Parts: sequence; structure tokens; C-alpha cells
Amino acid sequence: MGEDLEFVTINPVAIYGPSLDEHISGSFRLLENLLSGSMKAVPNIPLNVVDVRDVADIHILAMTNPAAKGQRFIASADGQITLPEIAELLKRKLPEVAKKVTTKKLPDFFINIASLFNSQAKEGAMLLKINRNVSNAKAKNLLGWQPIATQEQTILEAVKSMAKYNLIK
Repeated sequence: MGEDLEFVTINPVAIYGPSLDEHISGSFRLLENLLSGSMKAVPNIPLNVVDVRDVADIHILAMTNPAAKGQRFIASADGQITLPEIAELLKRKLPEVAKKVTTKKLPDFFINIASLFNSQAKEGAMLLKINRNVSNAKAKNLLGWQPIATQEQTILEAVKSMAKYNLIK
């Protein structure tokens, strides 16, 4: 029992990528809404995403690197991607599953006005204001971690999994 317990924290952003089966995380609801056509216009909300395989990789690196002891790491692909960029990506790269995806943008001012009367718009207005400038530099520098997937690859792999398991309505 006399061993010291070591603690490391991994903080992943929205986790996407390939799914092992038809059970998907809550993050996928956003993609479901885009793909189902329930979004008639897409708000300009930025996201940080990470591939599920990158989350596993950073955990292994943190467990096996003594320098990780007591540290916190952000698991995120480089940069950000907005919902309109995701919509455009899906239309361009996976047109067969993105038939219902709109690329029409919802102006920020509309969300801000609607937030006075609608709880969903209120949440959207909050998401527009969140600072999404996160950095994975600490994980890269201290652990030697490099994301295997870009944001675009991660989103496409998630949607391919959804199609594979018939989760696109």
C-alpha cells in the first residue's frame, strides 16, 4: 500500500471520430441536428473538437510519462471549426449523407434577439460568447503528443460512423 498515488487530468473538448458501435456520445447530437435537416440555418458557433483516438493516445502518454505527474492537459485538435464550416465540409466531402444539411447561416444578431424569448436561443447566444481559444501546446511539449486527426478528419469519421450504424435520420 505504501505507493504514492499520481494524478493527471486530461480535459478533452467535444469528442468525435469513429464510433465502435451505434452508441454515440452527446457531442454527436449536434451532428444529428445538422444531418437531419432540423437546422434550417446554421449559427456561427465555433467549436473545439478532438478525435476519440487522440483522447486515448494522450491518456496513455500521460500515464507513461513521469513528467505528467500533477499536470493538466487539454486534448484538442489544432484550432477551431465553426458550425457553418462543418456544414460546408459535410456537403463537400460526404454529399450522399449530407442531403438535408443546410449551409444557410443564421446571423448572430438574430440569435441574440431570440435569446430574450427562447431558452435554446439563449444557450446559442452564450455559445457565441465563449472563448474557444484553447491550446494543446502543453501536451505537445511535455508529452510529445501530436493529434493524429485534424478537426475535419475527426468530423468526417464521426459522420461516417453515424452512417455505418444507420444513425442519420
